[in-house]
Amino acid sequence: MRIAVACSITTFLSYTLTLILVSGLNMLGHRIGILQLQTRETLMLTMAFPSIIIGTAFARFSSFWLIAPIVEISNASKKIAKGNFNINLKLNSHIIEVQEMADNFTSMTKELTKTEMLRSDFVTNVSHEFKTPLAAIEGYTMLLQDEMLSDEKRAFYLSKILTNTKRMSTMMSNVLWLSRLDNQDLVSKKETFSLDEQIREIILLYESEWTAKNLELDIDLETVDYYGNAELLSQVWQNLIGNAVKFVHEDGLIRVSLRAKGEQLQVEIYDNGIGIGNEAKERIYEKFYQGDTSHTTEGNGLGLTMVKSIVELLDGHVNLASLEGRGTKFTVTIPKATAGTHMQQA
Repeated sequence: MRIAVACSITTFLSYTLTLILVSGLNMLGHRIGILQLQTRETLMLTMAFPSIIIGTAFARFSSFWLIAPIVEISNASKKIAKGNFNINLKLNSHIIEVQEMADNFTSMTKELTKTEMLRSDFVTNVSHEFKTPLAAIEGYTMLLQDEMLSDEKRAFYLSKILTNTKRMSTMMSNVLWLSRLDNQDLVSKKETFSLDEQIREIILLYESEWTAKNLELDIDLETVDYYGNAELLSQVWQNLIGNAVKFVHEDGLIRVSLRAKGEQLQVEIYDNGIGIGNEAKERIYEKFYQGDTSHTTEGNGLGLTMVKSIVELLDGHVNLASLEGRGTKFTVTIPKATAGTHMQQA
């Protein structure tokens, strides 16, 4: 039932019931001799006063039936304004608009509850993760105050401060990226770009690292013009290729390939490095989780979380295949629907 129809029906019923009751009372009073109607004015007065009283009573009852659910929603919104998101409206209104309002309100409170839990957990984790590099920076800075410190130790302490500063900077960058992923407008910012060329540029970004380790690179990319958000995908390749370079041994191998398979585009990034243990595999995409608990390598446990979030935002998925001590392969699959038709073997 629509709210306009409900208002019309209640108004009609109020008028009808008022008329019936007042007419009945007047007829009864006339028959038993209580009312002696001599003039038209007297008749109008004896009809008017009871009509006002009875009509007001019916209007009050019917308005309560219509407005009560809205009042309940209003009271619930006041609780939400005070920070109480644990509210579940259980209204069963026959008015479609009111029921939809209640259902939407309940859905909103559930989402707000989830968001609040994530925010609280996120803030807790971020503050915890910041403590370690901040404590390290403070400690090494205090050591640098020693005037008798050797140049070798001074350089070592400065490098540690720089490492922890970079770690905090990277963490903040990833935190901002994760918050941006909640904005759907980010996905709508699309352009046509060369996907294979983008991957090559990311590989060259780590040239100093893979040159220092004397790594062997096996790059096999098909030429693909892709229509999508270049900035988003760039973050995916930076994290996955950066991890491969970070965790592979010296003289190791990194293999990167791009293939069109059916309606999907598939990117594989393999390294024959340290691999990932079974326990770490189950938690690899959790925020702030780091398989390297010693923190001897740079990282903050947000990179793979971001990779998974971005790929799923693009209606794709990420697969992990790894053996501890044998190597790791990440396979990213994204829909080819928005990709260009120009594809050839590079």
